[in-house]
Amino acid sequence: MEDLSLNDQEQQRRLKLAELRSLGINPYPVQFDKTHGAQDILGSFDDADTSALSAVRVAGRIVSFRKMGKASFAHIQDDTGKIQLYLKKDDLPEWYDNLRLLDIGDIVGASGFAFRTRMGEISVHVTEFTLLTKSITLIPLTKEETDAEGNVHRYSAFADKEQRYRKRYLDLIANPEIKSTFRIRSRVITGMRKYFDDRGWLEVETPILQPLYGGATARPFITHHNALDVDLYLRIADELYLKRLIVGGFEGVYEISKNFRNEGMDKTHNPEFTSMEIYVAYKDYLWMMDMTEDLIRTLAVDVQQQFGNVSKQRRDADEGDVSRAAIDFSVPFKRAGMFDLFLEYTGKNLRGMSREQLVAAAGEIGVPIDPSWSAMKVLDEIFSEKVEPNLIQPTFVMDYPVEMSPLAKAHRTEPGLVERFELYINGKEIANSFSELNDPIDQRERLEDQARIRAAGDDEAMVVDEDFLHAIEVGMPPTAGLGIGIDRLVMLLTQNDSIRDVLLFPQMRPEKLNAEG
Repeated sequence: MEDLSLNDQEQQRRLKLAELRSLGINPYPVQFDKTHGAQDILGSFDDADTSALSAVRVAGRIVSFRKMGKASFAHIQDDTGKIQLYLKKDDLPEWYDNLRLLDIGDIVGASGFAFRTRMGEISVHVTEFTLLTKSITLIPLTKEETDAEGNVHRYSAFADKEQRYRKRYLDLIANPEIKSTFRIRSRVITGMRKYFDDRGWLEVETPILQPLYGGATARPFITHHNALDVDLYLRIADELYLKRLIVGGFEGVYEISKNFRNEGMDKTHNPEFTSMEIYVAYKDYLWMMDMTEDLIRTLAVDVQQQFGNVSKQRRDADEGDVSRAAIDFSVPFKRAGMFDLFLEYTGKNLRGMSREQLVAAAGEIGVPIDPSWSAMKVLDEIFSEKVEPNLIQPTFVMDYPVEMSPLAKAHRTEPGLVERFELYINGKEIANSFSELNDPIDQRERLEDQARIRAAGDDEAMVVDEDFLHAIEVGMPPTAGLGIGIDRLVMLLTQNDSIRDVLLFPQMRPEKLNAEG
């Protein structure tokens, strides 16, 4: 019986599937011994000596097919690229007539030898052929055209950004060049681990489900544990647990973790994100600044060596808004105090202002604010609107107000400030670091201040964690901590403007159901 929910081509594919089975051809075998990728052959082929590629076994998805009488040509796409198959009827007597049952999107395996066709294309002359997976639905493919000058132009049939995010598997098939983004992401994480491991710091794992959330100012996701009959929170940061390990005697620990914040989504925020946090005993934020600069430069150089130029800036801003000069990782990163930057970009000295004065200053410089906001929220909004967009070259923003940083140590020479820096590149925060607060009395007072702010209506303020405070009372040595947003760092190194482009499966709003759905 015909399935009316399927289009004509999908129905035809199912008929072909049934015919394959009736011919005794298994459309879904269990394995195939592949010996070469497409790029292995294309990159090593030598016209003068083809012996090294006289026996190859390749596999991939059919992305083009041309039948020409007793010979056919197909391109298959694998993890490394595309390669052409040459299929001759005399070589494949049992399969050739059944090639009509294949479709674009099917996955096949082929054995044979590499050669160059009369048209000059390196190909595989197929001597054995196997169907590995029958595709029973349509897939979008990129079309290529070569102009008179020999330039190749690609036209994607799957260009809608939202659908690409929702169906990433189709995006990877239709736009295989985006795989490089995720290879760079993997390289960045691997490189970061190597950097830390080479220095003797220990990678650890801390709880994702927590009885209290802390380590940042954010709204958490809440879940319920049935057996214990208690509510738990998905972590918003792993800071407080990592500091407990420093108290316990480890002198350098780090974690690359999934964190979760129940907040809005935009080009730089996804509710589930990846971050790295590291804590090193007996160090301060000045030492951590030097280490961070070296780490970022090391990662950028490695990515550039492996994947090509990563320094070209692609800021999502109006032309003329900021300089579009290339980001330079080679020179020392700029270091500037937060209030010095306020003065530079607003013309106002905001240090020491009351909430009312900050509200007035925001109005004078055209920054809209909510009258209910605290002084620090107003200050943070002014920074976001007037300072951040100008921080294109790598810049360490130093020495924040104590009210903005309840877990950072008081500044050694500047009353009212803390020893904290944030690293900004291309107008985005990439890293955050403190000389960690280890005075248990001061820490308790700051968290209790946060609790009062929370009680006044700020549901992103921190909660009091008595177990963490007890750990600090046991005694934590002087410590420097650093957090890096992996997603934003990858955005920078892959020249992407949206966090969704560096997440394989970003969070999406549910699609609207049709009337029948």
